Amino acid sequence: MVEYEGLLAETVVFAGHGDDDVSGYLARPLGAGPFPGVIVIHEVFGLVPHIKEIALKFASRGYVAIAPDLHYREGPGDVDDIASSVRAAGGVPDERCIGDVEGALRLLRSLPYCTGRVGVIGYCSGGRQTYVVACNVPGIEAAVDCYGGRVVAGPADLNARQPKAPIDMTEGLQCPLLGLFGAEDTSPSPEQVAQIEQELVRHGKTYEFHVYDDAGHGFFADYRPSYSPEAAVDGWERVFSWFAKNLY
Repeated sequence: MVEYEGLLAETVVFAGHGDDDVSGYLARPLGAGPFPGVIVIHEVFGLVPHIKEIALKFASRGYVAIAPDLHYREGPGDVDDIASSVRAAGGVPDERCIGDVEGALRLLRSLPYCTGRVGVIGYCSGGRQTYVVACNVPGIEAAVDCYGGRVVAGPADLNARQPKAPIDMTEGLQCPLLGLFGAEDTSPSPEQVAQIEQELVRHGKTYEFHVYDDAGHGFFADYRPSYSPEAAVDGWERVFSWFAKNLY
């Protein structure tokens, strides 16, 4: 695939859930395109520089990428303090997440340099939210769940903001799903990954899962001790192949 050296990146505001203003980080290759789109769902830590770098990485590979700030309403303020308050409240409400991603999808499809074919990828809590979005938002063409925890969820994991286990939404999955996981992870554990896979098979969904033997949670996060270079390099190859297959 061509790598684009000329990029444009900016903060944008679009209409999200309930027609609320939501901020996002948009990155794209220079030129008329058109290019497919990718929605990048951030980790529990919020829209940190690492997530913006991921959006730029997609732009360098020929995608229009937007990373919506799902914590936007809880700001402004220090990103760590905002993330802590969101976690204390029970996480981002699933209904709100779905609405904000729908808004990001509408924005991408309105851009003259986007083809309208859009995928979604998420990490950590964003992996869980990717699963939720892929099961509830029509028009997503491909999804990538990177070690999303609590897709398999018991009563202790559910609350008014997140009232339903994502695994119980599997019947509604509307696009091919790639899952990338670490064998040393506990959320999701290898056993939970196997449960998700069984549910995908039961409903006849198109998916590919890969578990890295020597990696744990957060192996893509090159700014944290959890980073696993071998798993991340292979994982990126799989991500780009998945989106090239399903978005181009």
